Amino acid sequence: MGWSLENISHFIDSWLYNEFDPTIARLIEFLIIAVCVIGLFAVLGLVLILMERKVSAWMQVRLGPNRVGPGGMFQTVADTLKLIVKEGMTPLNVDKFLFNLAPFIVMIVSMVVLAPLMFAKNFQIWDINIGILFITAVSSVSVIGILMAGWASNNKYSLLGAMRSGAQIVSYELSAGLSVLCIVVLTGSLRISDIINSQANGWWLFKGHIPVIIAFVIFIIAVTAETNRAPFDLAEAESELTAGFHTEYSGMKFALFFLAEYVNVFIVCAIGATIFLGGWMPLHIGNWNGFNHAMDYIPSFLWFFGKTFLLIFVIMWFRWTFPRLRIDQLLNLEWKYLLPISMFNLLLVTVIAILKWHF
Repeated sequence: MGWSLENISHFIDSWLYNEFDPTIARLIEFLIIAVCVIGLFAVLGLVLILMERKVSAWMQVRLGPNRVGPGGMFQTVADTLKLIVKEGMTPLNVDKFLFNLAPFIVMIVSMVVLAPLMFAKNFQIWDINIGILFITAVSSVSVIGILMAGWASNNKYSLLGAMRSGAQIVSYELSAGLSVLCIVVLTGSLRISDIINSQANGWWLFKGHIPVIIAFVIFIIAVTAETNRAPFDLAEAESELTAGFHTEYSGMKFALFFLAEYVNVFIVCAIGATIFLGGWMPLHIGNWNGFNHAMDYIPSFLWFFGKTFLLIFVIMWFRWTFPRLRIDQLLNLEWKYLLPISMFNLLLVTVIAILKWHF
């Protein structure tokens, strides 16, 4: 397609290198990528918060936002404007440097993790050969920002929330990582593009047998906990800890934490869609050539965002279905159940990969 993201990126790249010195062209490309990432974050924040409100309203048989704009579409825009003009208060006796730095660390980590993701066919920021390892390594740094925010706030509720979040993220990263490793074992590569190309004849969720389905279920549960989403939102339990690690934050600093949560939900769902559901790869079924040809007409970026938003809907579904767990129940679920199952499941997937029992 002439208007595909791949062709647009190639056109911009060739035009810049024809018009400018290579160094200048590269710097302009970096600037364009930065603007696009910031723009994507802003749009995702507006869309996902509105989606959350509408999904929760639908599940509770109510309307949700319906005043600002048609169908309440501009409610999140109004909320954003309110947060922008709201004064950012810094309480007494806080560590001002760390207090102000923490929300930026959380946001920067989210931005960096976007780099290896492939948003459409041949359209990604950085096709690094250790893409999955890069994502899992960098994403784990966000817990430092959360711990920093809780400790620097000089507030016992913030500190308790941060410590809970640290324990939760570190614990559930193990199960999420082992689930991702199942697909790495099957594909034999850590590169995102290789993992997607390995699903040209079928998505791993369908051709990897029951162990991959188990890995997918564990992955969704683990990343829901990693992003501090209900029913695993112990770090922000309003009935116990006010607002957890961001209790003392207001204005744009609070907005950055709030935005980072939703962007992280998008990122983990994009990773799940990439490794289990083929990323931008269309749905192909065996020798159904007519059906497969029709699926190829749907632009690749629509496949990617469609699958990602489907998984986001599932995570939102969790929030409005299950009650919040206690902290001991949360950690028992990981260490006594999910982690042993994940380790045994990885062993099964390794046997399937060696014997080539997958489709």
